[in-house]
Amino acid sequence: MFPDDLIDRARALIGLCRAQGVILATAESCTGGLLAGLLTEISGSADVLDRGFVTYSNAAKAELLGVPASVLDRHGAVSPETALAMAEGALARSRASLALSITGVAGPTGGTPLKPVGLVQFGLARPGQPGTTTERRFGDIGRRRVREEALRQALAMLETAAQP
Repeated sequence: MFPDDLIDRARALIGLCRAQGVILATAESCTGGLLAGLLTEISGSADVLDRGFVTYSNAAKAELLGVPASVLDRHGAVSPETALAMAEGALARSRASLALSITGVAGPTGGTPLKPVGLVQFGLARPGQPGTTTERRFGDIGRRRVREEALRQALAMLETAAQP
């Protein structure tokens, strides 16, 4: 289902998190649960993956993750502010010590001049630390590829964050 390189990276991430005592949570919009799905391809992932939230609609972001309506209204679903609020919400609503969110425009529709197809925002949250966001502009490379590149970016962020 997933490319071998992503499986290998997910396996290494699970091992790293296990060794470091890191528990993960995911909050996904444009990837629709693919990150959680990738992690659960690995036997033993239950040791480090607490839960994944798929919050495709703004209502789901608000109800399940507590993203404030004011953030969604002011900045939109695809924004650093929403990505951070999603990650913080996943952290607060789980047993995780590290939460990552993904929200973006996978295409082929939905893009605007300010938020084009291929724009993806990522949020990272940890207890007691300021959250961070990352923006990637993958371009109009096709829906499947945008989502796959988002997985690669998410893994890179989690790999870095889980390091001692």
